[in-house]
Amino acid sequence: MSKISFTLNGQPKTLSIDDTTPLLWVIRDYFGLTGTKYSCGMGICGSCTVHINGQPKRSCRMTVSEVAGKDVLTIEGLGVKGLHPVQQAWVEEEVAQCGYCQSGQIMTAVALLNDVPDPTDEEIIQAMNGVLCRCGSYQRIRKAIHKAAEEVK
Repeated sequence: MSKISFTLNGQPKTLSIDDTTPLLWVIRDYFGLTGTKYSCGMGICGSCTVHINGQPKRSCRMTVSEVAGKDVLTIEGLGVKGLHPVQQAWVEEEVAQCGYCQSGQIMTAVALLNDVPDPTDEEIIQAMNGVLCRCGSYQRIRKAIHKAAEEVK
């Protein structure tokens, strides 16, 4: 057992835990934040994407010890002051079908717009390529990202 401290959605957190515990289970089981989804467990599908120090990372493949001293942002922390422009665009463009991948899609889109405020279709496709949507909402996802980019400008 190790004592691990990090910031989760702007709040300092400390817990005594096996330091090899996947971050995903810490987020979901220890802190009750279930917006970050478990799907493949191998970091391939992207449903578990969170931001670590502002960068999108797969929480199923990171151990809690890897985030010691870092900032972790989940989908729940994204819109604490109202919907983030990406979340708003998702609603307006009716992106979600089953919704399972949506937190990973949104967190990846936010990171993209933080790095590339006005992305091309190709930049969106490249950035979003690692987040799988079983429903095939990719065209609506691209449209929503463009809409959010306009809002952020």
